[in-house]
Amino acid sequence: MPELPEVETIVRDLKKKIVGRKIIDVWTDWPKTVKFPKKTDKFKREIIGRKIEKIERRGKNILIFLSGGKLLLVHQKLTGHLLVGRWKIEDNIPRPLMTGALEDKVNNYIHFIFFLDDKNQLALSDLRKFAKIMAGAEDEIKKFPDLKNLGSEPLDKKFTFERFKDRFSGKKGKIKQVLMNQEIIAGIGNIYSDEILWQAGVHPLKEVQKLKENELKAIYRSMRDIFKKAIGLRGDSMSDFRDTAGRKGRYQEFHKAYQRTGEPCSRDGTTIKRFKLGGRSGHYCPTCQK
Repeated sequence: MPELPEVETIVRDLKKKIVGRKIIDVWTDWPKTVKFPKKTDKFKREIIGRKIEKIERRGKNILIFLSGGKLLLVHQKLTGHLLVGRWKIEDNIPRPLMTGALEDKVNNYIHFIFFLDDKNQLALSDLRKFAKIMAGAEDEIKKFPDLKNLGSEPLDKKFTFERFKDRFSGKKGKIKQVLMNQEIIAGIGNIYSDEILWQAGVHPLKEVQKLKENELKAIYRSMRDIFKKAIGLRGDSMSDFRDTAGRKGRYQEFHKAYQRTGEPCSRDGTTIKRFKLGGRSGHYCPTCQK
């Protein structure tokens, strides 16, 4: 699933490519992607003819603010990613009119297209069809739990170490699980929780209430360092993620723990181990992560 760096990469691309454009039509072969409003016709009425005024990220959500006080929310979920380009729909199948990265197979599971007034299109490629789209009045969309219940933004300048520490006050559970709880901190998932905890030297199964202040500081610093690095590398494309041009990010080339089972730890040479936690796989070094 795209995490904070991948979603931030998409948002930065979209700001350059589609802000100021007007949505003139919508196509989909999978209307279940729209969670609100449920009826496709009503969804179209909320967005068609409206200008894209600004785009922001909140956690793993992409927020597209439209004229008339409307808000379009896109959550890419497990395998979704937004693309900007041009496609021709033949036999209800979108085919790219542009050569290059958009022809990559992973970019060809397009189930949603927003047609823009400059002849470009904003498309959602989503192999598993888990992505979610919502549209409506800004204040209405912001009341949904998807936004209302989100925790702090890791890279916010106001999110100091003291505020970070406060987010863990009274919390119980393994640190990896707590880091991935979107109501505590928004944007961290399976990939970056592994990477953050490896860099911090903290065991992923350590109970939050047992963490010392120096360990929390190490996690805080690692979180910010790794996110900044991953954004600079345009995200992690070990799985389906691609940027809006259909190109891979490069953070997967620098993994220290995630998906490195059986490989030597780059810090001490110990074999990286895999474990299961809440139905997910985690990865860590049993020697340098205590």
